[in-house]
Amino acid sequence: MQSALEGVQYELQDCALPNVNEIVVCTTEKEAFTGVDYAFLVGAMPRKQGMERKDLLSANVKIFKSQGKALADYAKPTTKVLVVGNPANTNAFICAKYAAPKIPARNFTSMTRLDHNRAIAQIAMKSGVGIGDVKDVIIWGNHSSTQFPDAKHAKVNKDGKTVDAYTAVNDDAWLQGEFISVVQKRGAVIIEKRKLSSAMSAAKAACDHIHDWHHGTKPGEWVSMGVPSDGSYGVPEGLIFSFPCTVENGEWKIVQGLSIDEFAKGKIAITQKELEEERDEALKACEA
Repeated sequence: MQSALEGVQYELQDCALPNVNEIVVCTTEKEAFTGVDYAFLVGAMPRKQGMERKDLLSANVKIFKSQGKALADYAKPTTKVLVVGNPANTNAFICAKYAAPKIPARNFTSMTRLDHNRAIAQIAMKSGVGIGDVKDVIIWGNHSSTQFPDAKHAKVNKDGKTVDAYTAVNDDAWLQGEFISVVQKRGAVIIEKRKLSSAMSAAKAACDHIHDWHHGTKPGEWVSMGVPSDGSYGVPEGLIFSFPCTVENGEWKIVQGLSIDEFAKGKIAITQKELEEERDEALKACEA
């Protein structure tokens, strides 16, 4: 492990990033978590071709139970945690459970920004615009193949004016069919093609997530974050679920009052059911 970590350390040093003062290799949770302000939890049992995230639950519960306890023991009570390792939503739920009560549950998030970025890219390509011309897509639910990429509220700058994504794309069947499945299955397709899970795009998404959590979201825009539900949109309280969120002064807030049609309700119910099942299985594994 030490040697592999040193290889990563060398690569990061070679990036010559101007805002990075030092890169320290740690092989214990105490070393890694003592006094941290932000924790990116990327170490999980990796997903391999043909595996679903449920297959990873039992192995990962042990990892994130241990890390939750270690964060409570060594990190600041204000530490903000991003869980990247899959199944990310449920891993974040377990980690938060064992870091309580020292670290508030709302300080634990899971990464659906990669899915959010994938959705933006698909709409931009289909609309014939740049990435910066698309905003306010939503990823609802789990970072899994049940997630619901929702373009209903998305906006696109096209031909000098802002229009909704349905107008810009001009293909309702694509937005309610292929678009959703492409984003849902993108990770699996990448594994199939390169025999490894997403790396560069996931790292970029993790940076985007923490950047917006620290600096705030752009005025009038939201991003997708896996956060503990407060009951919004009928999602059970405490479930780590991806919602549209805005961030101000380091505090995320779920966007309220969005209209949810019957199509969306059905999709949200599917991913919610999966997350509830994952949560229950993970809690059983905690007791094993």
